[in-house]
Amino acid sequence: MKIGLVGYGKGGRYFHAPLIASLPGVTFAGVVTRSPERRQELARDYPKVPAFDTLADMAAAGVEAVAVSTPLDSRQALILEAIELGVAVVSDKPFAHDAKQARALVDAAQRRDVRLGVYQNRRWDSDFLTVRKLIEQGVLGDITRFESRVERYSPSSVGKPSGGGMLRDLGSHLVDQALLLFGPVKRVYAELEFAGPHQPVDHGFFVSLTHANGVVSHLWGNCLQNAQGPRFRVNGSLGCYSVDGLDGQEAAALAGHSPKSEGERWGVEEHRRWGWFEQGEHRERVPSERGCWTEFYRLFQEAVDNGGPMPVDAQDAVKSAAILDAARVSAMEGRVVSV
Repeated sequence: MKIGLVGYGKGGRYFHAPLIASLPGVTFAGVVTRSPERRQELARDYPKVPAFDTLADMAAAGVEAVAVSTPLDSRQALILEAIELGVAVVSDKPFAHDAKQARALVDAAQRRDVRLGVYQNRRWDSDFLTVRKLIEQGVLGDITRFESRVERYSPSSVGKPSGGGMLRDLGSHLVDQALLLFGPVKRVYAELEFAGPHQPVDHGFFVSLTHANGVVSHLWGNCLQNAQGPRFRVNGSLGCYSVDGLDGQEAAALAGHSPKSEGERWGVEEHRRWGWFEQGEHRERVPSERGCWTEFYRLFQEAVDNGGPMPVDAQDAVKSAAILDAARVSAMEGRVVSV
């Protein structure tokens, strides 16, 4: 399969290109970018991968699928163009500005019978896979509260609208994970933080979701947090699982590594980064599952080839966008929103 990439900024260069280039049975067929700087980076990173001026040019060269990793404001038009060209699409997250736009993209893909998926790669984080395993095996008992955080200290990220703010950007991951684990939501309460009165987008958020099954999810995201809380803390009737720090695949990718270069080491967490199971005075390490972002593209390739389910259904992204919309209303109006 020939897969191309639209955009070669941080997301395209580090979170898509290494995975596409590492996948067996796939040709990394090109990158759409007009930036001279990005083209130089591409030539250094992948000397045999061509650059194209437009998506239409790359489609004419024979790509069968494209990943769109551009700023949010330009993403919708590029996804629609790929759909009209009949090319299968992976959209980076956040999928859309709001649920209405997300539904319009899904409808367009269905009308043209084009496969459309959303790159929720953090479904394949080591720590999240560990949480899923513990819940599915019943180790924690009946879950009552789920806490999830992605917090950093990154002042350079403040005020950048490319991802729609921390709630829309990081929040799309955390909401997606909560919905995947615990299903539909009945009520949403949220708070947003802005670095100043004139900042166009938020730099921090807190969201509380009350799921239909009774589980309460508390989600935090921030790019100005000096003291990060646990990545996950999951409370159940039989014990609690907690883990600190972020899955290591992001740091590995930003350091220039890839699944191809690292082989069996990719996604493996060191013992000291494993989480803990605790019940009363009892405390023990829980071995972390191996992270595997490559699984997204493997499943995407299989879905496009054989007509099976997408690794992340675009309808899931519509549901997440509706929750994020409700969270923004809650924060702006200071009330709990029923959904």
